[in-house]
Amino acid sequence: STWDTHQQEELKDLQQDILACTRRGEVIRAKTFRQRQYVKAVLNHDLTFCIGPAGSGRTFLAVVLAAQALLASQYERLILTRPAVEAGEKLGFLPGDLQQKVNPFLRPLYDALYELIDAEKIRNLMERGVIEVAPLAYMRGRTLSNAFVIVDEAQNTTPAQMKMVLTRLGFGSRMVVTGDITQTDLPANQQSGLALSQKILRTVEGIAFCEFTAKDVVRNPIVQRIVAAYEQYERKPGGSPHISPV
Repeated sequence: STWDTHQQEELKDLQQDILACTRRGEVIRAKTFRQRQYVKAVLNHDLTFCIGPAGSGRTFLAVVLAAQALLASQYERLILTRPAVEAGEKLGFLPGDLQQKVNPFLRPLYDALYELIDAEKIRNLMERGVIEVAPLAYMRGRTLSNAFVIVDEAQNTTPAQMKMVLTRLGFGSRMVVTGDITQTDLPANQQSGLALSQKILRTVEGIAFCEFTAKDVVRNPIVQRIVAAYEQYERKPGGSPHISPV
């Protein structure tokens, strides 16, 4: 079909689109048609939502684009945040200072950064406040200007938290919100801020929504098959609508 041909042409083009190189010299590119659309959306919108399964590259690609923009001095700060739902978002009962407390919840964001930037440089940038990795609760009451902001695991925000973080966006800033609405860790009766924002903001000018499927999973091929099998099960009449990983 014409659509398939168009997709094939786009995929051929994206093979040339080098987004960055890892510290090991490996080239980072958008690997699927939807990933390419996502990259385009992020580069052309102040606010982009990306919803999709684990392993689809939604967070990694956002971190790559943010790190590249920061290193090119397009933004003064890079802010990575996610709701620490497992810790009740308050983090009060965990031992140690803030850095130690939030590390377990923010580890995936650090992992993506370390692929691109030397650990010593990251430490230096964090000490200077150029890179900030913090739980969502620490965004309250702030205006995030001249910053590239990534909100990860946004399916675990409440509607109030989502509204709070979206309205932090200041002048000269860009925000990417990522998550998987089939994997919420919220209480059963609590609506996801990410799911609600889809309904409220989809037609708002200047906001992009990108959705990934099992076909965009770029981890071990078996992960793609696992995600597809769960998607199929959850669509069945008797299937559980949301199975969250332990």
